Amino acid sequence: MTTEIIDHEEVHAFTIRKEIEIAAPIEIAFEAILDELGADAQMPDGKSLSMKIEPWPGGRWFRDLGNNAGHLWGHVQVIKPPTLLEITGPMPMSYPAVNHVQYRLKANGNETFLTFAHRAMGLIQPEHRDGMPEGWTQWINQIRERAEQKARG
Repeated sequence: MTTEIIDHEEVHAFTIRKEIEIAAPIEIAFEAILDELGADAQMPDGKSLSMKIEPWPGGRWFRDLGNNAGHLWGHVQVIKPPTLLEITGPMPMSYPAVNHVQYRLKANGNETFLTFAHRAMGLIQPEHRDGMPEGWTQWINQIRERAEQKARG
């Protein structure tokens, strides 16, 4: 048996905050978030991420690769349609890390103001930390585009 102790890894933490106005009613914006977290989630190249979300407290958010294979990204911590969704879990990180993602929506007539926050801490790899802002920007823009398209009919 071999035992190895590695004491040079550091715990990192970060927070990403984004705010965006969506030209759609709050109910449609919330539905677009669930769509984007679920079957409609795509990689930057347009390929499906094969994501599923169970939209209830304790529900799983996971990548379903078929044949009982996949990745657990998190669990629904709080859901209060159509104003709040919080998910906590490892997200796309396959190492010791904890993530908390919050989508907070506020109605403004036929428009919605979305405040997004992603907080993480753990042995976070630089490529994840550095790539997250761009990835979340794309994700949030897809939510906005999806909601606005639905609102237009």
